[in-house]
Amino acid sequence: AGDHHTVALKKDGTVMAWGNNIDGQCNVPKGLKNVVQVSAGWHYTVALKRDGTVVVWGNNVYGECIVTDEVNNVVQVSAGELHTVALKSDGTVVVWGNNNEGQCDVPDDLDNVKQVSAGWFHTVALKSDGTVVVWGNNIYGQCNIPEGLNSVGQASANENY
Repeated sequence: AGDHHTVALKKDGTVMAWGNNIDGQCNVPKGLKNVVQVSAGWHYTVALKRDGTVVVWGNNVYGECIVTDEVNNVVQVSAGELHTVALKSDGTVVVWGNNNEGQCDVPDDLDNVKQVSAGWFHTVALKSDGTVVVWGNNIYGQCNIPEGLNSVGQASANENY
């Protein structure tokens, strides 16, 4: 769920969204099908299609709905407040949208990622070896990875202030 809107992926690969539609986040693009994952941001919605392409609609104040050519071969997406993170099939990460807190500044040596999650102003990546990498706003210590944290199976980000 996003900020006052909800998105659902139906078994047939189509998408439904409802709730506050102030920025068009509930206006699912006509003909959108073959979707395998959805994620709701603040006032926008993201869909990942079976072919590894990404479709985004709604609020675009910070470019969160602009999908560039480097966003291809995607296997997972996550919508934050005003930024989107995509995991590519080669284990690399692409992030776009609001970067006021560094949440789109993917660490240079980040690879072998198996899962991503976008918070409001920070981004989390879970690597294949079970370690976690976090970047962006750290006002509440959300980027301070606890000593000894390893063998992680899933990671999730949320609001930070």
